[in-house]
Amino acid sequence: MQRTPRDVAKPGSSGPAVAAASDAAPATPQIQLIPASVEGALDAAEEAVDLLLDSGRAPSDVLVITTGEQHPWAAHELSFGEAAYWAQHDSGDDVFYADVAVASRAASRPVVVVAVNGGPDTAAATALPLALTRAGTLLIVCGDPQQINSVLGASV
Repeated sequence: MQRTPRDVAKPGSSGPAVAAASDAAPATPQIQLIPASVEGALDAAEEAVDLLLDSGRAPSDVLVITTGEQHPWAAHELSFGEAAYWAQHDSGDDVFYADVAVASRAASRPVVVVAVNGGPDTAAATALPLALTRAGTLLIVCGDPQQINSVLGASV
C-alpha cells in the first residue's frame, strides 16, 4: 500500500499547508511497505533496489539502511577501512549501504530503503524515523508490517 504525503499529516493539522517556495518545509516522502520476515528483509531490500535501478533510478539516488546484520557490500567496503567506506559515500556514485548505527552520518538521498533485518529492539525505532528524514521522495521499508506500523505510528 502506498501513502501520499497528505496521508501523513501531523496530528492537529487541518490539511496541507501552502508555503512560499523560499520557506517551504521539505515534503514528506511517499512510504512503501514490503512485507518480509526478519530473515527475508535484506533480500526484499535487494529486490527493491534492483527494481529501482531497472526503472531508471540512478544508483546515486539510493541509500539502503539495515537494522541487523550489515549488507554484504557494506561489510566488504568496511574491510578496506572506515575512510575508504565513507569515501564511497562522499563520492555519491553508487547505491550506499549503511548499518543503522552509522546511518545518521549518511547524506539524504531521493530514495531510502530500510531492511528491518533484526538487531536490537531499538534498531527499527531508530532506523525508521532517521530514514524518513533522509528520504527525499520515497521511503521503502522491508520487514514485519506490525513492527513497522508500531514504530511509524500509523498504518503504512
